[in-house]
Amino acid sequence: MTGFSESAQEASLVAFIAVATVTLLLCVMTGPDRDDLAEFYTGYRSLSPMRNGLAIAGDYISAATVLGTIGVISLTGYDGVVLALSTALSLVLLMFLLAEPLRNAGRFTMGDAFARRAPSRAVRITAGLVTLAALLPLMVVQLAGAGDLLAFILGFDSSGFRTGCIVVLGVLMISYAAIGGMKGTALIQIVKTVFLLGTGVVLAVLVLGRFDWSTARLLGAAKTGSGAGDAFLRSGLQFGGSGLDMISSELTVVLGAACLPHITMRMYSSRDALAVRRSMSWAVSAVVFFCLLIAVIGFGAAALVGRGPIIASDPQGNTSILLVSQALVGGGPSALETLVFTSVTTAIFLTLLASVAGMILACANSLAHDLFAHGLRRGSSPSGDAAEMALARAAAVGVGVPAIALAVLARHWNVQPLVTLSFCIGASALAPALVYSLFWRRFTRAGLMCTLIGGTLCVIVLMTGTNLVSGSPHAVFPGHDFNWYPFTTTGLVSIPFGFLMGWLGTFLSHRGRGEQQRRQYEAVEALILAGAGAGEGAGGSERGKPPAG
Repeated sequence: MTGFSESAQEASLVAFIAVATVTLLLCVMTGPDRDDLAEFYTGYRSLSPMRNGLAIAGDYISAATVLGTIGVISLTGYDGVVLALSTALSLVLLMFLLAEPLRNAGRFTMGDAFARRAPSRAVRITAGLVTLAALLPLMVVQLAGAGDLLAFILGFDSSGFRTGCIVVLGVLMISYAAIGGMKGTALIQIVKTVFLLGTGVVLAVLVLGRFDWSTARLLGAAKTGSGAGDAFLRSGLQFGGSGLDMISSELTVVLGAACLPHITMRMYSSRDALAVRRSMSWAVSAVVFFCLLIAVIGFGAAALVGRGPIIASDPQGNTSILLVSQALVGGGPSALETLVFTSVTTAIFLTLLASVAGMILACANSLAHDLFAHGLRRGSSPSGDAAEMALARAAAVGVGVPAIALAVLARHWNVQPLVTLSFCIGASALAPALVYSLFWRRFTRAGLMCTLIGGTLCVIVLMTGTNLVSGSPHAVFPGHDFNWYPFTTTGLVSIPFGFLMGWLGTFLSHRGRGEQQRRQYEAVEALILAGAGAGEGAGGSERGKPPAG
């Protein structure tokens, strides 16, 4: 139970129904009204840089970021703040290194960017499968947590209610992706970002006001409430003093978050290179500001709630934002309590709904465009717009339903390894593949395949040996110990391995078709790096055919 009054919980239920109704209506009103791929995949690139930037920030600030990062800050202090800053740094990396070349090279999906460099059905199929491998675990985590969180907020404890919450939320998210397409989901992300920032400001102001606007007093109280003393404000509390484990974790976040497909998908909805840069400026500003807010909220949770109640409510600290809200206004005027609680829960609802909807859309787009229309389909020309849009909408259901089923099964487990798996695949397979494809002239098709497949397999193998799977009280299998890998995340090994596999595959294949593929890259190098001759964007005009392959 949350400890909030029944009136606050009733208002929260009304807010959830209102949010679900309004957001679904927005998707219906803004979704594609005809069978046009450019409208479904990119919204005709009609979003202004500010709106697109807020949508990128919305995709970037997932429910795991909101709930998980605040929880980590409240439990580990300094290490949690470093995690938040790493999240912001990841978006800065995307802004300065990958955003513009990605927009120039791709048309609808990451597979387009790879096919620009290495036209191949195998590349298309592999890109679609790796996209699914990177995003499906993250969807399962957020759906699994959604049922428990919604039950916690509304004060219900039954297993059936939690399962029903997962199903209802999952169906809503599938509907957003299938009906709204890029423009519809972008609008939801914008609403979510604005509401989340507003709610964060309110909570941060209340926290600072409780400590007379003194950060020194806030940090002192947080240090006391954490039970860790001075270690709370020093590095090492989260990873038991292992510097290498911390480096591995931060490296994974920085590279992985920037390259996840539902983030890079937003690059293709910008009109031109200038619009990409402006969109990313808005996105970075919003994310950095939000990271500052959650740092204050996380320290406030440690100071006002304390480590014991936080862990008793959720060992990962995912309910910290609710507990600190209760500590700030609980026992005060009922109207204020209801207002704050309803605002926080509405922000969480929007975050859950929008985050998974964006991931479902990215997976559906990749499966329809890369795997079916250009990968498994035989023939020299892609299928028609109507057929591909039908595939994309069917793919949204095909991805969403298994995600719901897996979330129902996984909600009794510790799903933290799935979050780590997603970020590790992004950092170890997608990041090396993108960097090599966009910037290395000699990179070959074989090198690309080796990077995508080798990096993904390396992550999966190493993850089985981490303490997130076994060998610790909060592991997936706490009663077993087959922990053989010394770090929590795989990045320290799998990221160099992904880059190595790309180099090795290129080196071994260079004597064959390597020279031919180098000339192919030189033919599009100016387009990828500078947008020279891009016109409406990579792949020709908005209504033109995508890159070969």
